[in-house]
Amino acid sequence: MKTQIRAKYILTYQEGRQVMLHHGCVVYEGDTILYVGKDYPGHVDEGMDEGENLLLPGFIDLDALGDVDHSLIFMGFPQERREDLAWSKEYFEKERKEELSPEEEADKSLYAYVHLIRNGITTAMPITSVICKKNAESYEEIARAAEHAGRLGLRVYLGPGYLMKKPVLGEHGQELLHVSKEEQEEGQENARRFLEEYHGAFGGLIQGAVVPERIEQQTEESLLAAKALADEFDVPLRLHAAQGEFEYQYIKEKTGLSPIAYLDKIGFLGKKTLIPHCLYVSGSPYVEEEGNRDLEILKERGSSVIHCPLVYARSGKAMQSFGRFRQLGVNISMGTDTFPPDMIENIKVGSMLAKYIHGNRIENSLFSYYEAATLGGARALGREDLGKIEVGAKADMILIDLEDFDLGVLDKPLTSLLVNGCGSLVKTSIINGRIVMKDRVIPGIDEQELQEKAQGIYEKMKHSYYLRSRNKDLSEEEFFQKERIPTKEEMEEDEQLLLTDSG
Repeated sequence: MKTQIRAKYILTYQEGRQVMLHHGCVVYEGDTILYVGKDYPGHVDEGMDEGENLLLPGFIDLDALGDVDHSLIFMGFPQERREDLAWSKEYFEKERKEELSPEEEADKSLYAYVHLIRNGITTAMPITSVICKKNAESYEEIARAAEHAGRLGLRVYLGPGYLMKKPVLGEHGQELLHVSKEEQEEGQENARRFLEEYHGAFGGLIQGAVVPERIEQQTEESLLAAKALADEFDVPLRLHAAQGEFEYQYIKEKTGLSPIAYLDKIGFLGKKTLIPHCLYVSGSPYVEEEGNRDLEILKERGSSVIHCPLVYARSGKAMQSFGRFRQLGVNISMGTDTFPPDMIENIKVGSMLAKYIHGNRIENSLFSYYEAATLGGARALGREDLGKIEVGAKADMILIDLEDFDLGVLDKPLTSLLVNGCGSLVKTSIINGRIVMKDRVIPGIDEQELQEKAQGIYEKMKHSYYLRSRNKDLSEEEFFQKERIPTKEEMEEDEQLLLTDSG
């Protein structure tokens, strides 16, 4: 069936660049775009006239939240007691268990995927937190997540996260303790099993990926095995690295190299290797090493960075800098990695931080960030058919409501969206030629029921932090203290004091 969409504004891809088409149309058949232009000369079976609205390629989110976010727990917790939120060594050795039921694990992925669609994400590589889990992701959990994505119509790159070591808080600070050999082997076996059973499922919407947990939670052997598995199935390989002080120092002390240089030495990096965050790299104020060596390694190997500006901005950190990476030719894609998964908000925050750090230059512009959230993601995945509205590309498109009162007055449509807009302006989403959301409604989803389930999961996750903590001198009510605004006197005593949950 041929479907035509007409809109006042359509962001098309022509001769290697994105060009705004006025009063045009897009025709697609099945999952593929057939025509982009002013007037289609042939017959169409169905038409959609979107009037004054804006048609864009869908966003590509390569570090997409796949569960109920727990960042509110951290953001509202007293800074001086942050260690209380870590796993205690005693809990790891004596009580380690699963906190959520299989049904709750399934519900949290459904909740997350619905929010991704509502925010205009058409391709996602989800990530779920393993802080509240006995080990990492079970096979059943990731299989049910794939089923949810397939039924919703969301394009995903999926695989179960797995690890060799868990971070715990011991007497002398943070430690990394090995999980059992059986658990290590099970995690790696699950990664292979998922690729064998789900790679290419739901008409190609479900694509496999190899996604071991953070670099410091792996061994060299597990990293090399992950690379070999990704190469065998020719799928993306994602590893969180160069993202935190403990990790950076741990790898540096163990290998004498930065995390990026170490990954390069063992042959882990390649064109399908994706590294989220990359804050702790040479030339960054967070490390002592000057220059661009880490960035040059990434460029040379063709590896991509997944930039998630909002989640780090909330804790006062930023990539140093987006423009520097782009100037040196490193491919940057985007991720949201927190709630809400609002890519527009991430583009705004990222561009503001980049300009503050590196100047108001074209590499740091809103349009540069938008390019990273579409074509940059497609390049990272090795997909020529994603991230653009062009003949032959997949019919992955989102409609933006430019008549929404909250957007304000309209000037140039994409500029207006990226300056004044947010994810809730996504009116309709089409993925692989299927309308998965129309007028903000996703078929088959009871949002109120799903919200109630998600709230229950969040409360259970929050409770698990208390169960794992070594601080049992406080009751649970005291542990999660009531919210209050710091007084003027307190703020004068500590200019860095944040909003804390204290009694």
